[in-house]
Amino acid sequence: MELGIGMFGDLQVNAKGEVQPAQQRLQEIIEEIKLMDEVGLDFYGIGEHHRPDYAVSTPEIILAAASTVTKNIKLGSAVSVLSSSDPVKLYQSFATIDLISNGRAELMAGRGSFIESFPLFGYNLQDYDELYEEKLELLLKINKEQKISWKGKFRPELANQEILPRAVDNNLKIWVAIGGTPESVERAGRLGLPVIFAIIGGNPASFKPLFDYYKKVYQAYGHDMAKFEVGVHMHSFFGENSAETAEYYYPLYSSQMDRVGRSRGWPPYQKNQFDFGRSKDGALIIGDANEAIDKILAMKAMFGLTRFSAHMDVGGPSHSAMMKSIELFGTKIAPKVREALK
Repeated sequence: MELGIGMFGDLQVNAKGEVQPAQQRLQEIIEEIKLMDEVGLDFYGIGEHHRPDYAVSTPEIILAAASTVTKNIKLGSAVSVLSSSDPVKLYQSFATIDLISNGRAELMAGRGSFIESFPLFGYNLQDYDELYEEKLELLLKINKEQKISWKGKFRPELANQEILPRAVDNNLKIWVAIGGTPESVERAGRLGLPVIFAIIGGNPASFKPLFDYYKKVYQAYGHDMAKFEVGVHMHSFFGENSAETAEYYYPLYSSQMDRVGRSRGWPPYQKNQFDFGRSKDGALIIGDANEAIDKILAMKAMFGLTRFSAHMDVGGPSHSAMMKSIELFGTKIAPKVREALK
């Protein structure tokens, strides 16, 4: 099982409501990815957002910068909002990162957790499903064929066009991110694409039927089980002391949940939600190394994971706290998880 970190590039917000400058956060992120590589984590993913509380609108630029200061870690988006992107340009950007990094680039396609990119790039939300379907089809075609002819509804036709540069070995690793709809699961299984499920609330066990369904569809369409890959993305944060870590992190986490919740009609985030999330049956992995090891291994046993992604910057923890969490993940948690799985 691969172990890595996902981020959205959350900006820190102080008690006065002042937002951290994006320039500072972007430079911190590069330092954090460099440390992930040094402590031996397997992959890093960064999300695409177009909001004032996030620093990163173009994952590919962060990944290109990170590729020059790292040696081994895989570098991907988490996610690229495919519905409002041009698959041609997206493929070219990630193929370029793949070449710079010697084959370490990954593209994770998703619908995105927010909708700001639709009006920003001139797309209609009423076309939400059709846009994703068509653009995923085109992206996969580009990945398979250097010269393509293609016609769709939302993008100008391509007539015998050569898409360059090409990824290493002429194959870019493409994942799809899924929030939990059976239609998305069926599509990923039918296409034989690796999947990462976002489990950010409730009891993770409730997702088990979707994992089983994905595997069933994947096998039904004759895909090679030797290439079967499935992962989870879960809100995570690690410290030396469980209670102190939770006490530090709760105000940051709850503030971000409320910032997002105000635009979605959610009630205010409560401490009992946080406490349940940290419990054995909850979806938060927030605490000390031993708690994290136990819960990650439980997710592996429950879902048959090949990848675990710790979403670690929710709410904008300080750079020093992030560096400590990354260090603990790489030096204390990951080795014990790997040892247990031998």
